[in-house]
Amino acid sequence: MKNVFNPIDTADFITRINKLTPTSKPSWGKMKVEQMLAHCNVAYEMVYDNIHPKPNAFKKFILRLFIKNIVVSVKPYKKNSQTAPEFIIKDSRKFDTEKRRLTDYIVKTQLLGENYFDGKEYHSFGVLTAQEWNNMFSKHLDHHLTQFGV
Repeated sequence: MKNVFNPIDTADFITRINKLTPTSKPSWGKMKVEQMLAHCNVAYEMVYDNIHPKPNAFKKFILRLFIKNIVVSVKPYKKNSQTAPEFIIKDSRKFDTEKRRLTDYIVKTQLLGENYFDGKEYHSFGVLTAQEWNNMFSKHLDHHLTQFGV
């Protein structure tokens, strides 16, 4: 698995993103490429932007109990996995805007580094280790970039 805190791996993700075009088509799933980029941005918005409401205590408990290990483990996501409602992008988005936002978030994450993330609380799962943060970001990016053939 790539390390989102490593400059070489970060550059690899950005190279893959730069291979996308507004007409890139998915190998599976329903999202358009700009929706996929916006979808990937949601994970970073939950870290850097205060625009998504935090789940209540019961929902957070359920997420930690049933979803957290799926998200933060090294096991890749299956194709056509169910998506959390907060991550579903229904409206149209601008390709260039979403692409720039995603690359900016990736660079910011790499520059802040492992120490910043180790022990930091995630929006839905509570406190995560740097490795769990890496797994979550890295496998999500890889899953969707693979989905679009890059």
